[in-house]
Amino acid sequence: MSKVLVIGCGAVASVAIQKIAQNHEVFKEMVIASRTKSKCEHFASKLNSKNIKVIAEEVDADNKDNVISLIQKYHPDIVVNVALPYQNIPIMEACIETKTHYLDTACAEIREQAGFEYGTQWVYHEKFKEAGVMALLGSGFDPGVTSVFSMYAKKHYFDTIDTIDILDANGGDHGYPFATNFNPEINIREVTLPGRYYENGKWVTIPALSRKHEYMLDGIGSKDMYLMYHEEIESLAKFIPEAKRIRFFMSFGQSYLTHLRVLENVGMTSVKPIIFQGQEIVPIQFLRAILPDPASLGPRTKGKTNIGCIIKGHKDSKPVSYYVYNMCDHEEAYKETGSQAIAYTTGVPAMIGAALMVQGIWSGAGVFNMEQFDPDPFMDMLNKWGLPWKENFNPVFIEDYED
Repeated sequence: MSKVLVIGCGAVASVAIQKIAQNHEVFKEMVIASRTKSKCEHFASKLNSKNIKVIAEEVDADNKDNVISLIQKYHPDIVVNVALPYQNIPIMEACIETKTHYLDTACAEIREQAGFEYGTQWVYHEKFKEAGVMALLGSGFDPGVTSVFSMYAKKHYFDTIDTIDILDANGGDHGYPFATNFNPEINIREVTLPGRYYENGKWVTIPALSRKHEYMLDGIGSKDMYLMYHEEIESLAKFIPEAKRIRFFMSFGQSYLTHLRVLENVGMTSVKPIIFQGQEIVPIQFLRAILPDPASLGPRTKGKTNIGCIIKGHKDSKPVSYYVYNMCDHEEAYKETGSQAIAYTTGVPAMIGAALMVQGIWSGAGVFNMEQFDPDPFMDMLNKWGLPWKENFNPVFIEDYED
């Protein structure tokens, strides 16, 4: 029975918090902390029960010392970071100093510059190792489940993997002309970056949203999928070194792309500060403030997501094509947690990763990615906790849309 400190109280955090409370066989106490304590108090009053004690706190996650003080007050077994990627580093450093296990769902980012890579967190491996505690990076869906899917395939169906294509498709409709399904600032920063993929031991860079494939996907139909950079490409290339090519594709509708191009053209997606009426503002942060809050999309969104991996390689010298994926229904996710499927598919894996860590099923000292552990327990828990997966051998669409 473990105590967990959850930092963050947005849409993803709200799902992780509720799933932790449901898993009272593993978690006996939860502290929820964010900059807005009233949000935390809402969940504390809702979830506090004889099965799990829930406490609300306030924290400035940008401030390492503030995080250290909170950890020292409650002595949690693990810190689950579902705050902003900008806050990964101060929270990691606080966990090192207090010798506390750490988990996040996305790669660290720097506010002042667009872009991200795992190197900014991998450099903390020796410090976590010396502290005798574990940091698990990217325990969301993508990154996260997609890496586990890949390692499950490697363990059970492949001797060698040649290619991995990750497909993140959203067939949902929230009714707004333009809105993002997770933090607008993070979403837009990622989408407007140049596309990058791994091929034959090298990184290939292309203009943002310049390569499109069409896929017919279970439950949501035909989707235009655009090649993007995503952090799990980096970790998959490291831990599946024989892979000749690894790519990531995400679906976007024409309305989203049209609005995004206009916003980019007029400078609203910039991360560089400007002076407006005597005050310094960052355009993308202003844009975030006026766009719909992703947490408000739950009751409006209908349809499903389909996220998975197309994996090709060889087993016993014979070619194998394999597709593993999850479909998540926006309305069902909202009915259970009050959040749409994008938040649900990230929040559930955060709880699963934390549960495996505190039970010692996934263990170690240092900084780790999802690919470094046995995928089977995680895959089993996906089925149990609301993200059942499907698999298909020799799916036709791989050949239909192969380069």
